[in-house]
Amino acid sequence: MNPSSGIVAIIGRPNVGKSTLFNRLVEQRQAIVDNVPGITRDRLYGSCEWNGRRFTVIDTGGYVPESEDLFEAAIREQVEIALDQADVILFVTDVTEGIHVTEHAIADVVRRHGKSRVLLVANKTDTYERAAQAAEFYGLGLGQLFTISAINGSGTGDLLDAVVEALPPPDPDARDLEAIPKLAIVGRPNVGKSSLVNALLGQEAHIVTPIAGTTRDSLMTRYTAFGFDYFLVDTAGLRKKAKINNNIEFYSTLRTLRAIEACDLAILLVDATVGMEGQDLAILRTITQQRKGLIIAANKWDLVDKSIVGADRILQQAIEQRIAPLSHIPILLISATEKTRIHKLMETVRQVVDVRSRHIPTRELNEKLLPIIEQTPPQTSRGRRIRIKHITQVQGRVPSFVFFTNHPDGIAEHYRRFLTNVLRREYGFVGWPISLFFRQS
Repeated sequence: MNPSSGIVAIIGRPNVGKSTLFNRLVEQRQAIVDNVPGITRDRLYGSCEWNGRRFTVIDTGGYVPESEDLFEAAIREQVEIALDQADVILFVTDVTEGIHVTEHAIADVVRRHGKSRVLLVANKTDTYERAAQAAEFYGLGLGQLFTISAINGSGTGDLLDAVVEALPPPDPDARDLEAIPKLAIVGRPNVGKSSLVNALLGQEAHIVTPIAGTTRDSLMTRYTAFGFDYFLVDTAGLRKKAKINNNIEFYSTLRTLRAIEACDLAILLVDATVGMEGQDLAILRTITQQRKGLIIAANKWDLVDKSIVGADRILQQAIEQRIAPLSHIPILLISATEKTRIHKLMETVRQVVDVRSRHIPTRELNEKLLPIIEQTPPQTSRGRRIRIKHITQVQGRVPSFVFFTNHPDGIAEHYRRFLTNVLRREYGFVGWPISLFFRQS
């Protein structure tokens, strides 16, 4: 798979079709699209490939200059960051409404950033009459104009040709993005997921406000500090189904679930001031059902009363009891706002990620495990004695082992748990589920 090279940012005022264009370029319904302005608040990242060239596309919230609104001011900051990161800018306008005064201000911002290539896009140009009307956008003074209809795709081929031409030469040494581990940061609303991402990145990468539910999309940001190289996926807070009362929250929840499906390892953030609640356990079940790596981080540790002797151990034990019988999951107490133990969290991530790639030689496996199995053999099945003769580790999304036996269908569930516990006792595999397969010998 070709490495990604180059970043394309989509900007414009609210409700001109930026997210619709983003979805078309990345070829999936990743950004939330609705007729309500301001749906996209943060930067949203996706991958696009055209004529053999892959590049990253950033969707941004609608840019509103000099607004006093809390969210609009935060959106402006996100657009400024996207402009700093981008190699090519797609400035999207709405041909049905003509040039808006806001777009002159946006054009000034774009020119101030001094990007070498800005592609002006007149969206919703799906008739000959609208194509003629689009000419007025040359008045923004940004050069060549592309007329498209993001909703049906007309004109996007020519636009993509121009994007590829404007991108810098690809970096032959760039790491394949698919090989970079993806960390999904999940949890209930307002437990500090975006604050954790911002603390790690050292910038306001995601919008953070005191209002629960600020993050609606799942947002991916590459993290390369201190020798780490991961994608951090911040997600909308997962609520109970009964509390999902509109389309936007429904799609946000769906996108969070998809982020869990697509990630390699999930960091489940819980509120240290209230401990592990029912909804936290529901999210944990989703992660374990998807057979993902898992770390639990109890955030807001700075707000816990430290005068209680052994408060840290009390909280840790309470979480351990709530998640029993899962005993292989690392639990850390952190504070995203105070940056307490967040580096230790990332060190734990590295250890857990490295565990997945650990391969145990077949000879060692058999020398260590077969004597244990001989001492505690499987129970007979239908009068048949079951013998495990050989063990080997195979490649998989999680640590995976094949046991060769004379009766594969006779291995009871409790014996599978026994073998899993033996593997954990001997080799750890902290943070990961273990897959066991039984084959006819």
